[in-house]
Amino acid sequence: MKRFVATARGRVQRVGYREHVYNETFERNISGYVMNLKNGEVEIIAEGSEKDLRDLINEINIIRRPIAVKSFTVRWEEATGEYTDFEIIRGDIQEEIFERIDYAGNVLHSMDMKLDQSLQISKENLQVGKENLQIGKENLQVGKENLQVGKENLQVGKENLQVGKENLQIGKENLQIGKENLQISKETKEEITGLRSDTKKHLADEFAEMRKELVSIKDALARAGIQV
Repeated sequence: MKRFVATARGRVQRVGYREHVYNETFERNISGYVMNLKNGEVEIIAEGSEKDLRDLINEINIIRRPIAVKSFTVRWEEATGEYTDFEIIRGDIQEEIFERIDYAGNVLHSMDMKLDQSLQISKENLQVGKENLQIGKENLQVGKENLQVGKENLQVGKENLQVGKENLQIGKENLQIGKENLQISKETKEEITGLRSDTKKHLADEFAEMRKELVSIKDALARAGIQV
């Protein structure tokens, strides 16, 4: 077991500092006391395990409105076991009343500041809420417009699909016509080829016949003594 004697200086009287020290001993096995001194400081004597005592120091050497510990001195000693629990040593009744009044005033001031801050935050949150609502309305309008555009695009897509089907049907018909024209071209080619063959044979026969007649005429003239 250890013991420390500490002196806190700064804004430590009439701000609820003794109650703060007292409350921080509740969950720690610490005995001793906290007391206001005539010079405006606060004295703390505490006994317990070294860990509990160091944790207590960390929690009471603070600047936390309205408390402001500007200086905190500690002297370590061996525990004496003279204290059974931890207590606040009060001053005379007038001093305690004034301290209570000052502390209450500080608490009210702190509450008033927190209320003002909360009100300001609420106003800012309300403004943000209004802006978010406006953005939501604008996004909804954009969504409606996009939906309308989507419907129009869908209608255009349906019309394009119908046109595509019609073009496909026309393409099929043109392909059929092309096949038919190709068949006609083949038949025409075959007819022309056949006609050329027949014409060539006919002309050959005609030339052969004419050659025979010329030979006969030439022979007849030769017999008649006419040289050609």
